[in-house]
Amino acid sequence: MSAVQQTYVTADQLYAMPDDGFRYEIVRGELVKMPPAGSEHGRVSGRIHINLGWYVRNEQLGEVLSSDTGYRLADDHVLAPDVSFISDARIPASGMPVGFFPGAPDLAVEVISPSEVERHVARKVTDYLEYGCKMVIVVRPTVRRIEVHKPDRSIVSLEPGEVLDGGEAVPGWRLPVSDIFL
Repeated sequence: MSAVQQTYVTADQLYAMPDDGFRYEIVRGELVKMPPAGSEHGRVSGRIHINLGWYVRNEQLGEVLSSDTGYRLADDHVLAPDVSFISDARIPASGMPVGFFPGAPDLAVEVISPSEVERHVARKVTDYLEYGCKMVIVVRPTVRRIEVHKPDRSIVSLEPGEVLDGGEAVPGWRLPVSDIFL
């Protein structure tokens, strides 16, 4: 996370803000400005997004969304993972909401930049899981490692040579870790 502004902000206020070219999240009412990601971050996020997106589309499981998507965990709490998945069962019959998606995604992927503060990463993982996310994938490009966090608080660490599995969040999806870090 980046600079934190100390003014209380709600999800509705965030959604109504004019676009200034930055991404924002709200963490318990605090507006958090997210600087643009670096090229390695974008490459890793893109590889996961493309692979997951094709799988989900071919299996007709739901929607894979980009980092521009905010998830309204509470009126004063909106997070935007780098890649996310929502199952068809959770998409309203009327279609995707116009504003922030209500609740956590089924799967959240966070690609960690070298400047991110570890306690902020841990807090995001906890928040996603507490609000109903079935799996959080934390990708650490600088050490070429992936951590898979589940609601039972178990953590599986994966490295190149191993395979990432979608588990209950995205049944049947598998991605070799080495394909992410090529």
